[in-house]
Amino acid sequence: MDSDKVENILVHQYVINDPLHQLFDAVNAISVQGYDEERRVIYWNEGSELLYGYSKAEATGQKLEDLIIPVPMREFVIAAHGDWIKHGIEIPAAELNLRHKDGHDVSVFSSHVMFTNQYATKQMYCIDVDLSDVRQAQAQATFKEHMLETIFEAIPDLFFLMQDDGTIIDYHASNKNNLYVPSEQFLGKKMADFLPKDVADKFKFHIAKITQQTGMINFEYELSLPHGLVYFEARIRHLAKYNQVVIIVRDITEQHKSAELIRHQAYFDHLTALPNRFLALDRLSQMLIEAQRHQLKTAVLFLDIDDFKKVNDSLGHEIGDKLLIKVAKRLQQELRKEDTVGRLGGDEFIVLLRDITDRQHALVIAENLLNIFRSTFLIDGRELNLSMSIGVAIYPENGRSASDLLRNADTAMYQAKALGRNTYSFFTEEMNAIMRRRFAIEEQMHTALARNEFTIHYQALFDVQTQNISGAEALLRWHNATLGQVTPDEFIPIAEHTGLIVPIGKYVIKQALVFLNEWQNIDQQKYSISVNLSPRQLRDATLIDLIKDALQDANISPESLQLEITEGVLMTGQAYIQEALTNISDLGIKLGMDDFGTGYSSLSYLRQYPFDVLKIDRSFIYGIALNKADCDLVKATIAMSHSLGLTVVAEGVETQEQLHLLNELGCNFAQGYYFAKPLPANQLLDFSASKKKK
Repeated sequence: MDSDKVENILVHQYVINDPLHQLFDAVNAISVQGYDEERRVIYWNEGSELLYGYSKAEATGQKLEDLIIPVPMREFVIAAHGDWIKHGIEIPAAELNLRHKDGHDVSVFSSHVMFTNQYATKQMYCIDVDLSDVRQAQAQATFKEHMLETIFEAIPDLFFLMQDDGTIIDYHASNKNNLYVPSEQFLGKKMADFLPKDVADKFKFHIAKITQQTGMINFEYELSLPHGLVYFEARIRHLAKYNQVVIIVRDITEQHKSAELIRHQAYFDHLTALPNRFLALDRLSQMLIEAQRHQLKTAVLFLDIDDFKKVNDSLGHEIGDKLLIKVAKRLQQELRKEDTVGRLGGDEFIVLLRDITDRQHALVIAENLLNIFRSTFLIDGRELNLSMSIGVAIYPENGRSASDLLRNADTAMYQAKALGRNTYSFFTEEMNAIMRRRFAIEEQMHTALARNEFTIHYQALFDVQTQNISGAEALLRWHNATLGQVTPDEFIPIAEHTGLIVPIGKYVIKQALVFLNEWQNIDQQKYSISVNLSPRQLRDATLIDLIKDALQDANISPESLQLEITEGVLMTGQAYIQEALTNISDLGIKLGMDDFGTGYSSLSYLRQYPFDVLKIDRSFIYGIALNKADCDLVKATIAMSHSLGLTVVAEGVETQEQLHLLNELGCNFAQGYYFAKPLPANQLLDFSASKKKK
């Protein structure tokens, strides 16, 4: 009978222990064999294949004594098996030397069990463990024991074994420096007997807690040791079976310091060590909760250093940083301990005044803060004078949330800037309306170009002697469906601040030159066009190429274009301004100084930069027929300009008398409502045509 048939018979007659076999099949480290009453193999797991060398197919159906039992042991094994089946005498577990397929001895520890299947037939299972594995496991256990001892010595943690009541019965400490007291003072005692009360109470609480639950509890505490303040983390586990508690204590001082450093970096300004925006606003939120609870007033002061950018630009950021550090120290020294001064970023600071009595209280503090800036700052041998602008918002009348108060204080600060700087301003609802209008303008402006909302009006320029039109100034106008007509005084500063002035300025230059081409062709006359440039445009690296391309596209000669800037642009003295103006002049384009006399007038500007035209501001032209001082000033300006080879344009001419005086003083050109208000392109063409007919 072949082995497959034998196996089928055996399976149908004997194998009922499928779950048991599945268990043994999953274990290959132990040899498990099953035998019937005739000692024939009915089960042979992978562990048996590995231990004895016979495959399952080879072993199935073979008798025990023919497979693995040495000859001297066969009669004993057969007899012992028969005694167990017939008389119930169990074969004891024992160490045996059995036989491998290739004939060598296999030393095993053999155990036996007997089952009776559903056919009332007995089946014996032998479980053999290779003693070499056991000995190896014993050696490994010994190694692990020694390794554990080594680890205990290497790990700086403290280990304590306690009874459930907290009595310390054993400990291990590789670093005894972290023991609060020597071991003889704590063995056999409770934590409360030698630790500070606050720490002892923590241990007592958590030990009581862990005895009522499973898992692990951890907590932190600190102790003052001879080598300094040390932070610890304790982990506690309950050994319920033994009514004992294991506590592992780790020194986390370095982690604590690192966490403190990270926390400091997250909440404090890295330069001045003041609370940063996040922490300052968090403190403000807490102050507002307290103020609401106790019906107190709180003030938020938004501080901005005036013209700080000039310090960075002229002296460098290193000097600027040192200056900010000294500013922070002065602010801290001036305030009460309960108040907060923080740095929002750049040259912006915030001051939080807790529990002020009234508006006057905040006013006094604001004045004191302005006063501390009146003393010179000494930085690396340089004496620097600074001023600041302060905006004040008070809880609850100016806002009930941190964000509202900060925004309103910021709005008030901008009002202080507008008042001339080096002053303070309290928030009002009127300011809020102004800021809402500003935000709305900025929002709408982003897409105004795409919606074709901008148009250009042209104010004609007249020769003072002949009163003929010689050109025009391009003036940008904006009408928005939501905001209505927005004045240039409103939107130009916002466009400059946001950078939108660059694409808008490109649009004006291109449109103005296209119109000039049309105007010159219609009237067959060499008119000129003037366009204003902003500070941001002068920083645009593409400006010169844009102008070249626009002149070429419109077929306009460079001398027909005049670009105008105000005096304020020149104040920074930046190299890029000199370079941009020189490049413009080199193209043959005329340069004009607009609104002369309204800013920080300096004759050095007229010598330093390649100007061709000077435009006298309308505020001086208005008074020339009314008072001698204005008339003399305009006279001197015209004479001075002519001596420098500059052409003079008078702005804002409104009366015949003004025009007559300007003619007598030798002014070259004029513009104003006396001649015409700014007109759209098509209307200027009609106006120009009507003037030619006359």
